Amino acid sequence: MNIYVDFDDCLCETARAFSKLAFEMFGKDVPYEKVRYFNLQMAFDLNDEQYDALLKKGHEPEVLLAFEETPGAVKILNEWIENGHNVSIITGRPFASYEPSRTWLDTHGLKNVPLYCLNKYGRDNFMKDCGYSLELEDYYKMKFDYAIEDSPSAFKFFNHMPELKVLVFDRPWNREAEFPGDNYTRCLNWEIIKEKVMN
Repeated sequence: MNIYVDFDDCLCETARAFSKLAFEMFGKDVPYEKVRYFNLQMAFDLNDEQYDALLKKGHEPEVLLAFEETPGAVKILNEWIENGHNVSIITGRPFASYEPSRTWLDTHGLKNVPLYCLNKYGRDNFMKDCGYSLELEDYYKMKFDYAIEDSPSAFKFFNHMPELKVLVFDRPWNREAEFPGDNYTRCLNWEIIKEKVMN
């Protein structure tokens, strides 16, 4: 079985960290549970300059390495790998963030999981001349049985796989999202995700 796993807000608590950063940097007090938009500029009501500064700060290695693990994620991914399944982490982070992202995975016990950086969100503006390790044409050649994703903005990357089962990790910004099909299921935590994959 081939399993796609998103990094931010599926494996680690990125939005919680950005919520704290937005408050520390700009005094924007938007607690995690009130983050209603996946777009952080909208979520924290930032101007373009503030948004760029927030993303740059949030992608500094020491900040990325401090992100907390989403409870249960690492244990379950390792169980899948031990059972012979192929797990790939496909992140919207730019390749400039690859090394600290790889280090985070390694230090959290996910040394055997491949990591790919795919331009899911067109965020080139905050890291000039940054690239991605996975081109769209190569991504579209990949096939998965399951995908774990939190962002409605990423759903379009699953259109070429009509049989794919998409497990949407429940987050405040996706609770009002309209799912594209019956193959999308909301999951409250990793234990529920595990049940859906193994049934």
